[in-house]
Amino acid sequence: MSRRVKKPLKARGDRPKGARPYRGSKAERPHAYRPGGKPTARAQASRAEKPAPFIAEPEKIAAEPPPLPTKVQTVVVTADENNMRVDRFLEARFPGLSFSHIQRVVRKGELRVNGKRADSKDRLEEGQSVRIPPLKLDAPKATGHLSEAGAKTLQALKEMILFEDADVMVLNKPAGLAVQGGSGTTRHIDQMLEVMRDAKGQKPRLVHRLDKETAGCLLVAKTRFAATALTGSFRHRSARKIYWALVAGVPKPKQGRISTYLAKEEGEEDTIMRIAAHGDEGASHAVTYYAVVETSAQKLAWVSLKPVTGRTHQLRAHMAHIDHAIVGDPKYFNKENWQLPGGLQNRLHLLARRIVIPHPRGGFIDATAPLPAHMLQSWNLLGLEADRFDPIENAPEE
Repeated sequence: MSRRVKKPLKARGDRPKGARPYRGSKAERPHAYRPGGKPTARAQASRAEKPAPFIAEPEKIAAEPPPLPTKVQTVVVTADENNMRVDRFLEARFPGLSFSHIQRVVRKGELRVNGKRADSKDRLEEGQSVRIPPLKLDAPKATGHLSEAGAKTLQALKEMILFEDADVMVLNKPAGLAVQGGSGTTRHIDQMLEVMRDAKGQKPRLVHRLDKETAGCLLVAKTRFAATALTGSFRHRSARKIYWALVAGVPKPKQGRISTYLAKEEGEEDTIMRIAAHGDEGASHAVTYYAVVETSAQKLAWVSLKPVTGRTHQLRAHMAHIDHAIVGDPKYFNKENWQLPGGLQNRLHLLARRIVIPHPRGGFIDATAPLPAHMLQSWNLLGLEADRFDPIENAPEE
């Protein structure tokens, strides 16, 4: 479902660092505040009131972003772009580019960093000089009827839509469907969006990503204007994201903050994010707030997660770091001799539950995704009540 709200999720003031509770005083808590408890009748009545659907505010319409460069140009990496991957840098600077075009430009060596060839996964540093070749949008495809396969793809996308207007879509991405292509990946969201190209040849653009096995809210820009605005919101951390997960054991304290550095570790067959020290090569600071919503004995816990930063595999690595790995995680579940309770599927139990982000033309987009089938089955088997009050909304934003 989606709705419009007047304000984004609000911070509740500064809190001490470390995995400490952030409950705050009684005065700060909503009437329904009971970790693991149900909302009060008053809170339920308040939540039952449905806000008006999103309506764009025309007076706030901004100009379209400048056209793509038609000749070679050199730009300097800003502080906001420090440690950004080369391909993400191009996406942020030029939202109109397709993923395949970005990879092609980098692969051919047409993009240079301080005069040297760069790989799409290389990290940029503030002050570096980036040579950018002439760029262009993919050529418009001839208009006509979609093929049978294209029509099925379009219908599949429409069935995923949680929110849509002229500028933005929020999709409910299924678990198991990749967001972008990779080795051995032939079907993914970015490829599926080809069937939604407009008359000018522009297709909707991804502005953030989810892991292949993570289900839930995925934001897509339908115009270059929206892509520029939404990418800026993510870069400046104006987007608020809430995830739900089922983890092994019950975290203590039941509400807290995880703050570490994460760095990529390349293995022979796989790549994971490891906990790193400040100053390690490629290490980035990562902050996550968590809250236990409900437990199943002391073996499993439903936790709500609010990432402040957006590092690769951040939530999965952080929960494993505090010894409460996410159930079904093939990369980070590290508990020996741990048996999956009967009836639960051995699949990643992680949902991008909610996203709140400023709309490019005013107001806020607020979309919520339902539990995917395998998680709903687990909730039912464990007797977890999906309508419980979620205390993570009281977590700070920093």
